[in-house]
Amino acid sequence: MIDRADIDRLAGWIASARRIVGFSGAGISTESGVPDFRSPGSPWLRNRPVPFDAFMASPAMRAEAWRRKFAMDDLYAGARPSAGHHFFARLVASGAMTCIVTQNIDGLHQASGVPPGRIVELHGNGTYARCLSCGARKELAWVRAAFEASGVPPDCDECGGIVKSATVSFGQPLPAEALERAKDASLAADLFLVVGSSLVVYPAAALPVLARRAGARLVIVNREATELDALADLVIRADIGDVVSAL
Repeated sequence: MIDRADIDRLAGWIASARRIVGFSGAGISTESGVPDFRSPGSPWLRNRPVPFDAFMASPAMRAEAWRRKFAMDDLYAGARPSAGHHFFARLVASGAMTCIVTQNIDGLHQASGVPPGRIVELHGNGTYARCLSCGARKELAWVRAAFEASGVPPDCDECGGIVKSATVSFGQPLPAEALERAKDASLAADLFLVVGSSLVVYPAAALPVLARRAGARLVIVNREATELDALADLVIRADIGDVVSAL
């Protein structure tokens, strides 16, 4: 049962805020049908992402990485933005939410209508690929057609470099520009709204702390407890869709 007083308090803070930063984790997308990484029985455990060093060192591991990626893509190919995604999109459209910082790679914030320039993707984006040498964007349909025809993932057709999903793999550094944008937005926020994150992956999980210490109100909406609950001004443990409906 969601406490009505908590909903009213959050609604008031949203109404009075001028620089809201939305921070989303896997929970906002599980309600769209995208499996999270840590739940027991998660398909990610059967198709674990290949670490960056292994991907770079071995053609065979590059092929395995693409096999696993396409297997996971097929599992949630029909995913559509959840109530949480649409709620964030409305706040962005109103001008109250300055940006969305996300740990997710599914592109559902963009699909909800949020301009890409208002989204900071800390862990990259799994809806396309890039050449690791020249940086050229490559569409997944092109990669998949070549891979399924030969069993070998294609090299870049512009420079011959290695093509990889545009996600940040384990052992691969976060994009410095994205992290700096996220830090700047957090420091400027007057309300930092965490939705659907367990807040255990760093450096992303340090952003709510940064915002709170800079004077922002910190609100955490998540079904499970997080390590930052004690720091928050308000914690609502409930399904995101239910919270959005109540708001």
